[in-house]
Amino acid sequence: MTVETPARFSPLSAWQDRLARLPAGVRVRELPFLSQLTLRAEPGGAAAKAVEGCLDVTLPGPSRAEMSGDVKVLWTGPDEWLLVAPDGRREELVPRLRAAVGDGFATVTDVSAQRTTLALSGPLVRAVLAQGCAIDLDRRVTPVGSCLTTLLAQAPITLVVRGEAASSVWLLVRSSFASYVAAWLLDACTEYRGG
Repeated sequence: MTVETPARFSPLSAWQDRLARLPAGVRVRELPFLSQLTLRAEPGGAAAKAVEGCLDVTLPGPSRAEMSGDVKVLWTGPDEWLLVAPDGRREELVPRLRAAVGDGFATVTDVSAQRTTLALSGPLVRAVLAQGCAIDLDRRVTPVGSCLTTLLAQAPITLVVRGEAASSVWLLVRSSFASYVAAWLLDACTEYRGG
């Protein structure tokens, strides 16, 4: 008996053509199907140290992200991080991390289907996001490596500043809000379109 793998659909598959036609100063592309794991552990505790050793990364502190390795680590709360890796890595990472923490007080949960990621770049990113986000994206306030949970046009997001002057960011948005955020981005870019 052959078992078929269920088809996966990106939350923004219907939006790709429209998002590709944004003004030249804003580029948006979806990074669908990233492996995403929630880690809950006591900061600096044995389980957190075991995860750091397993991933060869330091778990970042408040409002920060560690983006240098294959597994990106985003601080999302006082004892919580979101681990983001390429598609297909969760099958390997979950058992490896659970084995590393052993009986330690920690949890590793696969939340890959919960949200999608939008990669934004270009010189207009800060101006466009400022229309719907209360976070000051000036590089002096939110430097590269900042990771903030906030609202964008009333939609909950996690915003990660990846490049200077907030010209390169990730927006991690729940799948149920993805179409709304895409529509909002299109509308927010209207004034920047050439006549």
